[in-house]
Amino acid sequence: MLTIGTHMSIAGGLVKMAENVVKMQANTMQIFSRNPRGSGYKIYDEGEIIRFWKIREEHNLGPVLAHAPYTLNLASAKEGVYEFACRVIREDIVRMDALGIENIVFHPGSHTGIGTDEGIQNIIAGLNQAITGREKITVLLETMSGKGTEIGASFEELRAIREGMEHPEKVGICLDTCHVFSAGYDIVNDLDGVLAEFDRVLGLGLLRAIHLNDSLMPFASHKDRHAAIGDGEIGLSALLRVLAHPLLDKLPIYLETPLDDTGHKKEIEMLRRKLI
Repeated sequence: MLTIGTHMSIAGGLVKMAENVVKMQANTMQIFSRNPRGSGYKIYDEGEIIRFWKIREEHNLGPVLAHAPYTLNLASAKEGVYEFACRVIREDIVRMDALGIENIVFHPGSHTGIGTDEGIQNIIAGLNQAITGREKITVLLETMSGKGTEIGASFEELRAIREGMEHPEKVGICLDTCHVFSAGYDIVNDLDGVLAEFDRVLGLGLLRAIHLNDSLMPFASHKDRHAAIGDGEIGLSALLRVLAHPLLDKLPIYLETPLDDTGHKKEIEMLRRKLI
């Protein structure tokens, strides 16, 4: 069975988000761990957490993915920016783990001029101070498009981060279809080849989630612009092949397409219908 959901607004709290997932006829969801463009976060009381888990269990919702805020940059050399990123990733791993969220994903960061190698060392240090090895949650590095000084556009860069970790067993990968296409991995014409390369460099066992997005920008453009499924340069047929691929079809799928809840519901219905 296809496990598919979308990114939910943090407005209204955990219960409201779970109720909206059910209304959408989705069976999983992605949430922000805190304000995506700030630093504030909600403290959920025990009653809301219990109701959230009741909805998850009653409707057999799949693994929930928390997304760290976009303001987090663990690759930065700027003291204030880096200290903020270290604090946020440390706090959010603890908070999401306490809620029973299975995975938390983050953008590795942009080195902003210090160079990829030094940026990667900053990311490693930031993760090492945040991950104890006792967590149940898995921290996911997201594949990126490589815009500007962004780190994570190559599988080798993600491998370098994991190899420096004190607890690499707590770190997996989230593959974003828009990002890898924009980074120069040809999932349209050579999906098998891309997956073979992923397996060679990282190992397919590390792949825990997929962000399913079309791309407004052309192949290898290194620009991050998501499009609704079938409305971009990747196209519906190629994205359906991702969903149906035997190496990927058991993974949870999360849409980050530029649609509202009504649009996402139609998108999910369409994808399920096309896969029958």
